Amino acid sequence: MNRSDKRILTTHVGALPRPQELGAMVLTKTKHGAHDEAKLAEWLHSAVSDVVTEQVKAGIDVISDGEYGKSNWTNYIEGRLGGYEVRDPQPGEVVGSGTQAGIVGRDRKVFDDFYADYDENAARVRQNRAGGATAARQDYVNVSPVTYTGQDAVGLDVANLKAGIGSRPIADAFMPSIGPDNVLPQNRYEHYADEAAYVYAVADAMRSEYKAITDAGFILQIDAPVGKFETQDMTLEAFRVRFARSVEALNHALEGIPEEQVRFHLCYGSWHGAHAHDLELKNVVDLVLKVNAQAYSIEAANPRHEHEWKVWKDTKFPDGKILIPGVVTHSTNTIEHPELVADRIERFAGVVGKENVIASTDCGLGARVHPQIAWAKLKTLSEGAKMASERLWG
Repeated sequence: MNRSDKRILTTHVGALPRPQELGAMVLTKTKHGAHDEAKLAEWLHSAVSDVVTEQVKAGIDVISDGEYGKSNWTNYIEGRLGGYEVRDPQPGEVVGSGTQAGIVGRDRKVFDDFYADYDENAARVRQNRAGGATAARQDYVNVSPVTYTGQDAVGLDVANLKAGIGSRPIADAFMPSIGPDNVLPQNRYEHYADEAAYVYAVADAMRSEYKAITDAGFILQIDAPVGKFETQDMTLEAFRVRFARSVEALNHALEGIPEEQVRFHLCYGSWHGAHAHDLELKNVVDLVLKVNAQAYSIEAANPRHEHEWKVWKDTKFPDGKILIPGVVTHSTNTIEHPELVADRIERFAGVVGKENVIASTDCGLGARVHPQIAWAKLKTLSEGAKMASERLWG
C-alpha cells in the first residue's frame, strides 16, 4: 500500500452514509427476503460511484465503497456463510453461545439508567441511518461445516468499487471484511466441539472473501472490535488468551495473502455509550502487532483513548509497518478543528515517523453520526492532514 512519503495521506474505516432505502433493501437481501435484484444491483452500482466521488471531493486519499453492499459490519455475513439455520429464540433462551452468551458489560451495570434511555432512543436513530430497524433477533445456529457462499456478493462489491473508481485520482482503495472471531456474536455453534474449532472453521471459510478482495487489487481491512472485553466482564488475563487465539486464527485465514495488502482495524465498539471500562491499548498492543498486516488502524481521537498515542513511545513500531490512527471521531458530533487534527497527526509522526502515518477516523461514520456530520468530519480530516503535511515536510 502507498505510504505518506511526500505528505500525510488520509483514509477512514469503511462505513459511510447511504440512502436509507438502499440500506433497507440490502438488509432485506441479507435476510433472504423478497427484493428486486435488478433494481438493487443498479442502485448499488450508481451509489458506490457517487460515494467514491464524495470521498475524493472531501480530500480522502484511500477510499472504500462505503460498505454499501453490506447490511452492517457484522450481520452482512449471514448471506455469505453456509452451515447454519435460523431459529427463533425460545422464551428465556439466551441467544449466542460460549463467551458470547448473555453479554452484560461493566458499563451497562454502572450506567444502567443511561442505557435504558440509550437503547430506546439512540439505537433507534442509529438503525434508521443504517437503513431501517433490523428484524426481531433470531438465533443463527451453526449445524454443519462452515462454508463460504458469498462469492457472488463479494464479486459484486468488487465490481462496483472498480467501476466507481474508474479514472478518479486516489492513492489506494480498501474493502473491509469481518475477522473470523467476530462472527461469533450472532451464532451458536452446535456442529463444532468448542469455540476454537468453530473460529478456525470460520477462518478457513472467510479466506475466500479475503482473497477475492486482494486478488482484485484492493487493500483488505479486517474489522476486529475488542469491545467484547468490556461487554463480557472478562478478566484481562482471560481476554488476552482469547485474543491471542483470535490473532492466530486470523493469521491462518490470511495465509498466502500479501501482508502489504492487509490492514487491521481495532476499535472499542461504536455505540455512543459511557465507555468507562474499555480495554486499554497498552494491554493488547503486543498482540495487535502479531497480526500479519502492514497497517494497523486504531481509535485515537475519542476522549477515552486520545492519550494512548503515548503507548507508541514505549512500543517499538516494526520496520515497514504503517499506523492508521483515528484523528477525528465518531463518538461526538463536534467537528474537530483542522488545527487539532494536525496536532494529533504530528504526535503520531513524532513517535513512529511521518512516513509511517496515514490519518483516519476512529471508526466507520456511516450509521454513527448524521450524514452532514460525517462528511464535515472527513473534510476537516483532510484539512488537518494538509496542515500537518506543511509543517512536517516544510
